[in-house]
This record gives sequence, structure tokens and C-alpha cells, in this order.
Amino acid sequence: MASPSNPTGTLLPEDQLAELYRIVDKKKGRLVVDEIYQGLVYGANDTTALALSDEIFVINSFSKYFGMTGWRVGWMVVPAHYVDVIDRIAQNVFLAPPTVSQYAALTALTSKTQVELDQRRDIFMQRRDYLLPALEQLGFEVAVKPQGAFYIYANCEKFTDDSFSWGNQLLTEQGVALAPGIDFGDYLANKHCRFAYTQSLEKLEQAIDKIDAFIRMK
Repeated sequence: MASPSNPTGTLLPEDQLAELYRIVDKKKGRLVVDEIYQGLVYGANDTTALALSDEIFVINSFSKYFGMTGWRVGWMVVPAHYVDVIDRIAQNVFLAPPTVSQYAALTALTSKTQVELDQRRDIFMQRRDYLLPALEQLGFEVAVKPQGAFYIYANCEKFTDDSFSWGNQLLTEQGVALAPGIDFGDYLANKHCRFAYTQSLEKLEQAIDKIDAFIRMK
């Protein structure tokens, strides 16, 4: 499971995560938690599943919070008795990330960089706080306010029952890109789409104006 998640940006509360781990452990399973968006959390406790148990597998990356998309550097924390097995698997998949990526990752972990990253997180929150009400005002429905990552997963059935075609038309006619629900599964996929607030506030405002114009023309 992933927390914060893509595409909804939702965060699994600590008590629910603890209950999930309890159930999985009781069934003698292993809980694997994707925490790639850790650090990009707004108005909520930013914790790790490892606070519950060292028997949980946690996957993370430098791609999101650290802004190193494309550098292909990440890590996995595994229970101690799995380290040897994971090491053998890793050796047969890859040897190591490029040297330049490793040095970049070390720099990303410095306290000086941390200040910059926290400022960047606050900017994401400002974008979310603009985009969410702006989309709702246009008629999109958002079930849960995102607490992490940088996405808004919205119901668009007021405008279409085929978000893939609708999004393609929006891109072609207005130059605004979004991800249709089908990219993330089958459940009500045609009635949902994902907006990413990875662009500047100015560009988000322009996008809202263009989406508004697109809706009015239909």
C-alpha cells in the first residue's frame, strides 16, 4: 500500500495503518509500504510505517520530496532477516546507481538542502489550496482533501462519462494536460481524472481559465 498515495494524495491515518499491519501479521503476511511521497505532507503528522514495527518493508525514493526525478536513486528498508536475500536479488538486477546520482543524493540529505526542500513543500501546499477550491467551483467533485503528494483526484461526471476522451480533447483544444482515471485502475475510472499541481501558481491559474473556457464551449 502507498501513503501518501497517487492519484488521490490521501494519507492513511496511523491507527488504520497499525490495524492493517496487525491483520497482515496475524495472517503471516508481509506488509510493504510505498512511502515515496513522504515529506510532501500538509497539515498532518508525517510518520513512517517503520514506527510501528521493524518487520515492515518500506520503499522510498529521492524522486519526489527531494525533487530528483530521473536520477533513479531510492532505498528499501527491510526486516533484518531479509537483508541477505534482498541483497542477492539486487545484485542480479543492478550493481549500483551512477556515481553522480549517489553524490547528488548525499547533497540532498544535507541540512542546507533540507531548508530548500521544506520551502518547496510549502509552495506545493499553496498550490493545492488554490487548485482544489478552483476545481470545485468549476463543478468537479473531490471526495477527500489531499493531505500529501501533489495530486487532486476529481470526479468529472458532471462533464463527461469518458474522462480519457474528454482529457484528450482538453489537451488538443486548450493545451491543458491531465491524467484520466483509467491510468489508475478500473473503479469509476471514466468518471475521474487526476490533476497535478507541479506547475507554478501562475500556470495553474491559466489552466483553470482554459478548463473553464473548454467547459463553457461544450
